Amino acid sequence: MIWFLEGQSSQRDIILGAREALPAEVRIYASHRQERPEITGHADVSFIEPKDNQERIDWALETALSHAIKVLLVGRVGSVFEAQRARFESHGLQLVTGGTSLRTFELVDDKSRFTAEAERAGLACVPALTVSSAEELVAAYEQLKTQGEVCIKPSVGIYGQGFWRFKEQADPFRCFANPDAREVSFTTYLDAYGKSASQPTMLVMPYMPGSECSVDMVCEAGRPVAFLGRRKQGLHQTFEIDSTAVELAVQAAAHFQCDGLVNVQTRDDADGKPHLLEINPRYSGGIGYGRHTGINLPGIFATRRLGLSEPAQNWKPDVRVKAITVAVPAAN
Repeated sequence: MIWFLEGQSSQRDIILGAREALPAEVRIYASHRQERPEITGHADVSFIEPKDNQERIDWALETALSHAIKVLLVGRVGSVFEAQRARFESHGLQLVTGGTSLRTFELVDDKSRFTAEAERAGLACVPALTVSSAEELVAAYEQLKTQGEVCIKPSVGIYGQGFWRFKEQADPFRCFANPDAREVSFTTYLDAYGKSASQPTMLVMPYMPGSECSVDMVCEAGRPVAFLGRRKQGLHQTFEIDSTAVELAVQAAAHFQCDGLVNVQTRDDADGKPHLLEINPRYSGGIGYGRHTGINLPGIFATRRLGLSEPAQNWKPDVRVKAITVAVPAAN
């Protein structure tokens, strides 16, 4: 028995991928803190999770034991569960959080610590200067702008929230009229940052103009066993398995001791050389797209964790995928 707790919206794809690979007699459990039958309805058994993170720990442990569940994949707040790993393992349960210890989360959740550790390990990464005041922001910008375009993002965060490119020609109102462009003049940003009641820690970085590669992978105690890179090309996404970006992502996942279904993001510089952006110790929103290439990462994860024969990786090159919105009934 395997249980997929609340994760990204792609939790639905995780369940479908696992169901495709697992024998019919293996029951799949799924849960969410909201009523999401379009996600959990594809499992054999579904639950509504408690909203409080600490309450979820006790509930998850009790529920797993009462249903003879063997493997639990944590989709969100992996660090909260990781801190309680010993409790689950003492009952013979496999807890999969995204890392093998709290150190993984300490290093990857804070982007400044992640950058420092990647540089120490000799892994190519986007260099960054950490700032926590208007004065430090000015100094970092002045230092980097001589090298080209500069960008900024929070030291802690997901989904690219808080990322901005500094464009001196940007109209001061542009960031409000077209926020998706992620472009703002440095003076406008500095004025807002300086007036903030609490100035959050930010990373100031050179902007790399190349494309971004999002690498989804299955890891086991720091060992990547299956992986697939995705790039956005206009309206479509393309895939790769043996590029330098994928190789860098695999090395990073191993160094940071990732475990489970994780995602590593890289970005190419002007010469096409990939640099690490971040590691997400959880599956990505687009992990399900890979099934169209013949590589079923959720299925590989589920079968290996349960000691079953994993699905063959029938790699299909030159596949392009376009995501679409589909309406589904919300009733159970």
